[in-house]
Amino acid sequence: MNATAPIFELHRGTAPLLISVPHNGTEVPDEIAERLTDDARRVPDTDWHVARLYAFARELGASMIVPRHSRYVIDLNRPEDDVSLYPGRNTTGLCPIVRFTGDPVYREGMAPVEAEIRARVDRYWRPYHAALAAEIARLKAEHGRLVLWEAHSIKGELPFLFEGRLPDLNLGTAGGTSCSPELQARLEAVLAGQRDYDFIVNGRFKGGYITRHYGDPASGVQAVQLEMSQRIYMDEESFAYDEAKSAKLSPALRRLLEAALA
Repeated sequence: MNATAPIFELHRGTAPLLISVPHNGTEVPDEIAERLTDDARRVPDTDWHVARLYAFARELGASMIVPRHSRYVIDLNRPEDDVSLYPGRNTTGLCPIVRFTGDPVYREGMAPVEAEIRARVDRYWRPYHAALAAEIARLKAEHGRLVLWEAHSIKGELPFLFEGRLPDLNLGTAGGTSCSPELQARLEAVLAGQRDYDFIVNGRFKGGYITRHYGDPASGVQAVQLEMSQRIYMDEESFAYDEAKSAKLSPALRRLLEAALA
């Protein structure tokens, strides 16, 4: 493992908007990859191309933080103590040992033990969150407020995690606690005003650790999560980016971010 290699890219913008894309990474260090199943080596549970979808946000002055490594190395959107964010439901953990299908990530007997998990927390999780917290502090000091936008995507049908077909756009505000009612209302109005995609607010995906931990509207830090079904911008089987679908989606994403900045 190269201890000096950067583990994330941080673009510092000028507007009170920070986009976190914690599951966009695809790299897996060799010493971990050699223990994965053949299917897991394709890192199928990646939030594919999400940073690319949001690249336009730099034109709005947004900051963006994007990790290099796969969630199979460590899930940056989970608490370091790995307490479940959705009690009673199937989940995949801080250092996942099962995929979104329920199939194993590691070959038999190769899953990480506690000491390795703690080492991954120190190597990957803490630096990402330190940078995230520092950028939140910078933007808050400059603007007095900010919106933290958690950008995610997932395959639209995954029986292991949820029943049936996931809506196209899934807005999460931790049940209305991670942002103000006014911001949630503005975002809901944007979603209701378009006709291309179905949506839900605080449905199956209410917001992960980052949304819940950093969202503090009383102090000026508002956090929201948008979980998108991958079918609306890519091919879910090959993981290929779909230029036509993405071009259709882009205006809706821009309107949401503009509403967040309003």
